Amino acid sequence: MSDDFNKDESEKGIKREKLNWLLRIITLGDRFSLQDFYDRIKKGFVEFLIVFFGVLVSFGVESQGEEFGDRESNIDNLIGLRDEMIDIQEYTQMYMEENQWIRALYSRLYDQWEEDKDSVFLFIDEADGLPYSPLSFYYNYNPFNPPRVVYEAIKLDGTFRFLGSEVGRLVNNTYDGTDLKYLMLNTDREEKVYVDQFEAQVANKWIYEIEKIDLYDTDFWVKHRKYFQKEKFLKYNLFKRLGLWEQISEQLVDYDATLERNIKKLDSVIQTKEDEFVFIYWWF
Repeated sequence: MSDDFNKDESEKGIKREKLNWLLRIITLGDRFSLQDFYDRIKKGFVEFLIVFFGVLVSFGVESQGEEFGDRESNIDNLIGLRDEMIDIQEYTQMYMEENQWIRALYSRLYDQWEEDKDSVFLFIDEADGLPYSPLSFYYNYNPFNPPRVVYEAIKLDGTFRFLGSEVGRLVNNTYDGTDLKYLMLNTDREEKVYVDQFEAQVANKWIYEIEKIDLYDTDFWVKHRKYFQKEKFLKYNLFKRLGLWEQISEQLVDYDATLERNIKKLDSVIQTKEDEFVFIYWWF
């Protein structure tokens, strides 16, 4: 009976007052037990692992969530750019039709310039059957200015980097490429050169040599048709402007082909990204 009592006492551990200072620090209660100490270490280690991996998984989930959000934003941007490029192509093709019509109209005028008839500067409007002179609208010019709202928004919010280098170059070439810049320059500043020269001729020469100037009056072009047939500067100005319109026509065809390629490429990229599977594991 005495031996069993002593054994139970020894299993409870060593009394605190018999321990050295180090063991006293790590001892809870009034006795030190190796088994109890080991159990507490094991429990603490397990709790540490739970906390550590919980934090690790939390950061991982947050990172995956951000990547998922970036991916969705990237796809939205690509779709927005693709749709805007389609709008640009429609705008370009309408501009091509307008350019073709203008070139045909003024080429016809240039070809018949020397004909001996009073109506040499007059054409009949097919819409209403009334006469008009193309030179009445010679002041007009239409700078090429395609839509670029989505592109500017992406550059402004800083998400352009998510497009990737290949797509980024493609998009930049569409919106800020050298060919486009020359096209916009020719339809704006270069066109204005010939318009300004025409206006200067009217202001500096015609007003002193023609009694009354009214470019929208058809009788004006009939009455002074011989004067304008001898107006070599005006004919030369038209010749040079026709050359510019021909150059613009070629640039429009090239830009339209570029848009067609880039739209197809974006379609392919969008389809690839939409077909990807993204998995996010949430741990609670």
